[in-house]
Amino acid sequence: MPQYKRLGDILIVEGIITEEQLNEAISLQKKEGDRIGECLVKLGYISEEQIVIALSKQLSLPYISLSSGRLKPASDQNLEELIPHEFAIRNRVLPLSRSLNSLTVVVANPLDLILIDNLKKLAGCEINPVIATKEDLLEAIEAFYGKDKLFRDAMEAAGQVEGDIKEISMEETDLSLDKLIAQAQEAPIIKLVDLIIRQGIEEGASDIHLEPHHDKFTLRYRIDGVLYDMPSPSTALYLPIVSRVKILSRMDIAEKRLPQDGGFMVKMGDRLIDLRVSALPTIYGEKIVLRILDKARIPLELSKLGFLPNELELIRKGVSSSYGLVLLTGPTGSGKSTTLYAALNELKSSTRNTLTVEDPVEYRIEGINQVQVKADIGLTFANALRCFLRQDPDIILVGEVRDLETAEICIRSALTGHLVFSTLHTNDASSAVPRLIDIGIPSYLIVNSLRLIISQRLIKKLCPLCKQPKEVKKEEIPPEVVLTSPIIYRAGGCEKCNFIGYKGRSVITEIILVDEEIKEAIGEGLTAREIMAKARKKGTLTLLESGLKRVEEGTTSLEEILSVAIG
Repeated sequence: MPQYKRLGDILIVEGIITEEQLNEAISLQKKEGDRIGECLVKLGYISEEQIVIALSKQLSLPYISLSSGRLKPASDQNLEELIPHEFAIRNRVLPLSRSLNSLTVVVANPLDLILIDNLKKLAGCEINPVIATKEDLLEAIEAFYGKDKLFRDAMEAAGQVEGDIKEISMEETDLSLDKLIAQAQEAPIIKLVDLIIRQGIEEGASDIHLEPHHDKFTLRYRIDGVLYDMPSPSTALYLPIVSRVKILSRMDIAEKRLPQDGGFMVKMGDRLIDLRVSALPTIYGEKIVLRILDKARIPLELSKLGFLPNELELIRKGVSSSYGLVLLTGPTGSGKSTTLYAALNELKSSTRNTLTVEDPVEYRIEGINQVQVKADIGLTFANALRCFLRQDPDIILVGEVRDLETAEICIRSALTGHLVFSTLHTNDASSAVPRLIDIGIPSYLIVNSLRLIISQRLIKKLCPLCKQPKEVKKEEIPPEVVLTSPIIYRAGGCEKCNFIGYKGRSVITEIILVDEEIKEAIGEGLTAREIMAKARKKGTLTLLESGLKRVEEGTTSLEEILSVAIG
């Protein structure tokens, strides 16, 4: 039996950690039972890659990374048949090559002897392990097998193969409830629904759409604000899949005539993800939309949402007040809620009492008291707010100002020593003032309560791996566009961004800090345009100007900004 050096000793010899750090990790290991390497990563003393490199030295096994270009299986040896995709992704293994009776396999944990033995039995040959990080390995697995392969396998298992399940019309709704529940609880359907959700999360989707049509059933993911078609399940699986989602969401599986809302949580690795589910009756059956609320994907920190430094400074100055009204404006899907949550997350403290009333509650934040509107039992924004004022609040968030009653309570709360956050549907920041007046709020109350107005939009970010420089001439751009450099970037397309050219989103903003001069303009009854003109003299950027800053720094393309900021 070979004698291996201990992993901790190797890390100390390499100068990566100190003895004190190792002892701290050993203490944590005794408490939590994790491997020593995981404890060191958790404590922040070392990265996963450093652990894997040290492990390769400890076990005298080769280490390969994605960037080396060697994490690519041989294409002519039918390795995907030798190690099926499902087994590969579940166990984090990737076959690299086969030579005679030896199979080279990339693994994340070479000390898992049971896995090595299972691989040996599955492949029918000796296993030659090499090591890679989990992240590199998963990416290589998806690149090799294809992202939709697992879907095809699961759909076949669930009855996609012709003849396995009787095809049904999308309008057929008279199947017995017992039969539907039985089908929804069969292992292949459970597995397929799990895979649909998991792939949506892995693709970074914000929503999953399951849509019935006359003769088909479609699956679409909304990624970076755009809906994309995915390989769709058979129409035979429509009712069992919908039933499975409704069971998970605690909806009434027998009710198909009325809209329903529900939700559930899933665990992916170490993180919990909320899914909010809506069922809508259509002429061909129920359309299901699952909203994915993944706090890990969208960090609720103002500094990480994409604001420019001067924009961040204005926002922090506006929300630092102990009282007043902070309004976020913009259309649905412009990231207003995310900005509000990030601001609350930054302000939350054990010395402050923070209350929110939302419809619906999108993210659960530790240390904040959140209330879900339930209009059917009389729990409206206005009713909740009245109760809030008897709950000794410091900070209040109101999901949306929809009517005069809610607006009046928000204004009154802001005037009586509370910091109030809310949203309003206007196209730009300065239009928030006439909108409040239209609702019925006198201008003198607006002057005394309003502290900050933020209008924002979400923009798609160029993929950093494939964006391409482009020279633009003055005659090629609209007259209102002013660029300081003729060299900007345009979308390319690569595997990393699914050949779209964009990956991820950022924000552009229009921010008005309501100081004495802006208050005076509101009190004088100036128009939204005149208020904005005064704000611009003080440094406020329009949405277009904010967007052009992102174009010049290479974050996005000119085409994207023109489509979002001008329309």
